[in-house]
Amino acid sequence: MQIPLMRLQCGVNSYDWGKVGKDSAAAKFAAATPADDFSIQEDKPYAELWMGTHPSNPSKDVTTKRTLLDLVQDNQALLSTEIGEKFGHKLPFLFKVLSIGKALSIQAHPNKKLAEKLHAKDSKNYPDDNHKPEMTIAITPFDGLCGFRPLAEISHFLSTVPSLKKLVGEGESDAFISAVKGHDTSDKEEDETANKKALQQAFAGLMNSKKEDVQSASKELVASAEKEGPEFAGGGVSATPGKELADLVVRLNKQFPEDIGLFVFFFLNYVKLEVGEAMFLKADDIHAYLSGDIIECMAASDNVVRAGFTPKFKDVDTLVDMLTYSYAPIEEQKMDPVDYPYVALNATAYSSASSATLYDPPIEEFSVVKTDLKKKGAKATFEQIAGPSIFICTSGSGKISVGPKVEEVKAGYVYFVGATAEVVLESESEDFTTFKAFCELQGKEDGKEKL
Repeated sequence: MQIPLMRLQCGVNSYDWGKVGKDSAAAKFAAATPADDFSIQEDKPYAELWMGTHPSNPSKDVTTKRTLLDLVQDNQALLSTEIGEKFGHKLPFLFKVLSIGKALSIQAHPNKKLAEKLHAKDSKNYPDDNHKPEMTIAITPFDGLCGFRPLAEISHFLSTVPSLKKLVGEGESDAFISAVKGHDTSDKEEDETANKKALQQAFAGLMNSKKEDVQSASKELVASAEKEGPEFAGGGVSATPGKELADLVVRLNKQFPEDIGLFVFFFLNYVKLEVGEAMFLKADDIHAYLSGDIIECMAASDNVVRAGFTPKFKDVDTLVDMLTYSYAPIEEQKMDPVDYPYVALNATAYSSASSATLYDPPIEEFSVVKTDLKKKGAKATFEQIAGPSIFICTSGSGKISVGPKVEEVKAGYVYFVGATAEVVLESESEDFTTFKAFCELQGKEDGKEKL
């Protein structure tokens, strides 16, 4: 039987929002194991490196050139019988590196039931029938939009940004402010239901604005941002002061002039992630990524419902109808990673602050472990788990081994590891960092690793 360790050649997608040339981590990692026809072009944007079995851009075994999808379907033991049967004999997750040079579209991903309905109705714009919860881990400083702001902040902006109130509608804006006043932080079920209904009505009013009204309001908004600075939007809110808001409006308008996204921005949390920080996005949560390089893991889907910052197909009616309208401070969107359990530190690893950090979202399809080996010769041994894994190295160099098979690892190298294989990483540099995405259905918390 083939030893379940194989190096992967992974494709990179070029989208307009990607970072250009060698500024793109996605491009540099793709170039570490290049396809025959791939070389980085300095004037081309590179957005996403895909690692997995998704048919839109499947990874390939470097040696045989066969797709990973073919390989796991021919040998179900690589996934485990249980995972293969549950997820259709393919990897249940799609692992990515994103390099974001300018804003991605304001979007949400449909839940499983809606994904099936949209795919059946419009397979061109909704290419599969799966849901797409996703997790983002920053590998360079990142900023983005995530979830609806606390309602008091939205009320503040409707009261202090005239062009926003105009687009939402004077009546709709006043109705929202009145409806949520005094109830915006209530934990009563009836208040929360009423708040979500008011939020949906105000958001729908904005999203259904006429194009010419958006263009006119955008000119007014940008002029205010440039003129008012710290006083913009009534001085902003505690999470996002006026000067920061003004700078963001000007920056986003340069990327997408006179776009509805400039106003959606006031409804959503503005989030910054430092390296190693993460957030989890449930299905039907609205978000947009603005800049940075990230590791992203998601259920294996490519379904997106878009509504702004994009020249692509926009499905406003579906978006307005599907969103959860959950509202909360951004701190509630961020994840709390933990030390990976069952870790035994050897002297080499311990003395150099090596670590293994678990990012464990509340779903079955995936978890991610970030491993930092901070000294040459430090080792991490991953004990067997009942599911598949994909490793990517983001910095440094070392070795990866399964049984007698030993392979070199450098930044951008990607390896697939089959179920029930023990894996050993060994550092050959002072800062060897890898990310491992994995799926194990039975007791995710029982997966073991030791350093």
